[in-house]
Amino acid sequence: MERRTFLHRIGSILAVLGVTEAEWFSLGNRYYQALAQPSPRKLALLIGINQYPKIPALSGCLTDVELQRELLIHRFGFQGSDILTLTEEQASREFIEAAFLDHLGKQAKPGDIVVFHFSGYGSRVKLETSPDTMQNALVSANVSHKSQNEKIVNYILEETLLLLLRSLPTDRVTAVLDTSYYAPTPVLGLKSRALQESLEAKLAAEELDFLQQLKTQKLPSTPIVLTATSESKQSARERIFSGFSAGLFTYALTQYLWEFTPSTTIQVALSHVENSLSKLGSKQQPGDMENLSPKKREALNSPPTLVGKGAGGLGFPDDVDGIIGAEGAVTAIEEDGKTVHLWLAGLPPQVLLYYGVNSRFTLATTEQLVLRSRTGLTAKAQIAKIEGANSLQVGQLVQEAVRVLPRNINLTIALDTGLERIERVDATSAFAAFSRMSTVVVGEKPADYVFAKLQEIPSRYGLFSLGGELIPNTTGEIGEAVKLTAQRLEPKLSTLLAAKLWRLTENQGSSRLALKATLEIISGISPQVVMQRQTVRTFKPETSIKKSLPTPVVPIGSQMQYRVENQSDRPVYLILVGLNNNHTAIAFYPWETPQEPNTVDTKPLLKEVVIAPGETLTLPQTNGASEWVISGPASECEQQLIFSTTPFSGTLAALNTAKYSPTEERPIAPLLNPLDVAQALLQDLHLKTEMNGTAADSYILDVNNWASLSFSFQVV
Repeated sequence: MERRTFLHRIGSILAVLGVTEAEWFSLGNRYYQALAQPSPRKLALLIGINQYPKIPALSGCLTDVELQRELLIHRFGFQGSDILTLTEEQASREFIEAAFLDHLGKQAKPGDIVVFHFSGYGSRVKLETSPDTMQNALVSANVSHKSQNEKIVNYILEETLLLLLRSLPTDRVTAVLDTSYYAPTPVLGLKSRALQESLEAKLAAEELDFLQQLKTQKLPSTPIVLTATSESKQSARERIFSGFSAGLFTYALTQYLWEFTPSTTIQVALSHVENSLSKLGSKQQPGDMENLSPKKREALNSPPTLVGKGAGGLGFPDDVDGIIGAEGAVTAIEEDGKTVHLWLAGLPPQVLLYYGVNSRFTLATTEQLVLRSRTGLTAKAQIAKIEGANSLQVGQLVQEAVRVLPRNINLTIALDTGLERIERVDATSAFAAFSRMSTVVVGEKPADYVFAKLQEIPSRYGLFSLGGELIPNTTGEIGEAVKLTAQRLEPKLSTLLAAKLWRLTENQGSSRLALKATLEIISGISPQVVMQRQTVRTFKPETSIKKSLPTPVVPIGSQMQYRVENQSDRPVYLILVGLNNNHTAIAFYPWETPQEPNTVDTKPLLKEVVIAPGETLTLPQTNGASEWVISGPASECEQQLIFSTTPFSGTLAALNTAKYSPTEERPIAPLLNPLDVAQALLQDLHLKTEMNGTAADSYILDVNNWASLSFSFQVV
């Protein structure tokens, strides 16, 4: 587009929004170049704001923009020149709305794909036209100004955004909003993206005028709008990861889209994302806005009809490379032709932090890359075979082949800033006495849990999730010294460390073992599917999961079972571990009745659970003696089904060391030594053949030999 044509097109828009051309072009040449490119089939506008004037800064919004941008370019074939990003001071209300109208509104054509993303604060504001109700709004970078002793806020109303999305001439529009509107009570470990509403604030007159203009337009589109929270008073959260901060919703969603090609319903996809959010410490439940036509609503709850095997159900484009999922992509190649830069946003977030040197990835051309270093989401790797270097190309997708994890992983406890200095000193001293425990200050480094005072009883201490949920049975007595409370936490901390270790095995996206597991309620006449998980790179798209509850819920008293299908060509062995609704460790015990029950030694025996190729196994077996019934209280359960092509000899030996009486031979029962079992489990999965250069203090896991599927469900 010529500069004169661009000026002519943008001039009328800027006039409506009250922006001078000089202000517009101050965004810089890069922004102009992005707008000036000819229009292909895929357009995106990505907004991220960390720094707001006179408001506490956010820290993950620019990373969110980068996560979305890299996903769209490398996973879904967008051209970089057709992705417009507005960050920090660029993201004023006027510029966002002008960019929407010009970059999306004037370029999109019927059938085009459009993605809009916003990461930043949300809030609520009263309109003079309806003073009794508060309206949701996105907070722009130029938050507000004083006008005749009145506070004028430059918010973008949620209603304005929805009308803008609906005004686009294509029906393939997806918006992702990583924000929320109700400011929460004080948060312990995670920062909230909701700004406290101001009852005195007035919306800028230009925004109201713009809204009225939009209401007069034809609205052909019914967009899909994915939100960080489905409940109005939940908070969108962000947290510190390994070398970066990010919005939990954006990170979980983009990671899911890297690894999976979901020819499933949106609700199934959001179920996966919610599962990830829970592991990251937040109870927020993502959702999609209920502003759609019946036809569109029906489409959300059906497998997508779009051609191809991409994330079409989410409104994202088809999988252009034909590769079923990836952990990242090649972003640059150094002059030697053998060293590449990688973007690794497809790895599960809890795994990325510990992803070790000498981990390996495969390219579509079958060469292997060996990880040499990693900083945050970026890494450097070298090609394993020099003769294959000529085939390297920027944009190639990479898939996990070998995962290297350190053996000396600690549980990290963040000390809340609400603790007095002497309290923090005492807590640090107490936790230091435990093996494999470390402490940090909240908000400074990645952490697993928070040690803090109870808000309602400040003279008691307790252990909390990063999202502020009190971990059951971790509170001290009223007036108890901080050291005593911390010391009594040792058994619980050992359990939580064990859970952290077995979560590091999760590889539903990258495993090459063809396995599917279905969690079912079998109390009724016929089994009811709660959720399914499968190793997605081993199944054809048409066999993908199409049935699951959006939020897996299990009533107290339900009888449960897993139905596990081994569709690989090798026998696989199975272990089940997890945390029940009391955050107590549990495991599946494959009891075997002794051949001679009258002998002196009546200690129950444990046997390997093995599933032959092509066979299906129910776990536990459906008979009265081995039934698994869900007991109270109402809370969340998390379980990990872990498979291997070699026996779990060490794991069974660790399970056998605990003392169980014959009367306790339940199939799923408390795990008395969880940390020992977790370490034995990783050792059983460890590749026994040596790999050049890999430290002896590492676990080496091969995607061809193991699979680990995660199940989280709510007990009600």
